Amino acid sequence: MIVPKYWAEGRAHHREKGKQVTVRRYGWSDASQADAQTSADARAQEALARVLSGEKLHRRDHKVAYNGAEGLPIREEILSTHGDAVITRNSYGAHCLNTPNVLFADVDFGESLWWKSTSYLIAAAITMFVFLWMTADCCEERSSRFWLFVGTLIGTAIVCRKLSEWLRKLLLNRAGGAANATQNRIRGFSARHPDWGLRVYRTPAGFRVVASHATFTASQPEVAECFSSLRVDRIYVRMCLNQQCFRARLTAKPWRMGMSGHMRPRPGVWPIKPEQVPVRAAWVAEYERVANGFAACRFIEKLGNAIVHPDVRSVIELHDAQSRAHSELPLA
Repeated sequence: MIVPKYWAEGRAHHREKGKQVTVRRYGWSDASQADAQTSADARAQEALARVLSGEKLHRRDHKVAYNGAEGLPIREEILSTHGDAVITRNSYGAHCLNTPNVLFADVDFGESLWWKSTSYLIAAAITMFVFLWMTADCCEERSSRFWLFVGTLIGTAIVCRKLSEWLRKLLLNRAGGAANATQNRIRGFSARHPDWGLRVYRTPAGFRVVASHATFTASQPEVAECFSSLRVDRIYVRMCLNQQCFRARLTAKPWRMGMSGHMRPRPGVWPIKPEQVPVRAAWVAEYERVANGFAACRFIEKLGNAIVHPDVRSVIELHDAQSRAHSELPLA
């Protein structure tokens, strides 16, 4: 997990036969701004050499929010550090806890890819069977069968979506609703892994699960199995693997609190230019004022192993305090 304190941009130029090539790269450091600049200049020179050798590269690093898309460190403002844990401000203004070894998993009870794909496949099979059964006796010639097949595909495409939506609602209702289905999935994982200790929190869109019995690295097979069993969002899984850390939002999303404006300046990716600092500071001050009235999650229950790993305990205490997990504040 790399969350740099200092950022800088370096440029490298090459002119030949009246044509100039310019490459820009960001550098970072935890030591000093000068060290970050040295890193940026070195990365720019290295990239320029590769471009001049014929390799196709982007001429500049793109400032992207935390998703590991280009292999760069987490590009967010550091708010505080707590041992190995780092709290940052994300691109829409919320505080986020980043930890290299405490497993966090957010499990939304919205319609997951599993629900959608399973119900759609069932609906497609039912639709095709009905079309074939209804027209089985009317087509004996090969050409007629071909057009029957085409008609079946078209009919499946038309009918399948509505039928799959109905099936999803039926399956979820039989499971007691989306929230109960998701919570039962978490409890099922706990029952299959009695040596695991899990803390479960309610979030605005689902549940948050924290493994309390041991520390993990994001690339461990046990983590992959846990994420798969709980059906954790694929983007979050990729972020954990790329950055080798786990992550949990500690404060509310601005639009859930009624804040209409996006974080300023746009986009909210760190670092920003010095002249933009006052605009950002004004937006942040308003965000912090409103966010004091909301919680990011609410503690629900403990499952499984009661032993809490000492390295996990401090992170849990930090998370619970800053997310206001034991308050009665509304979730956002």
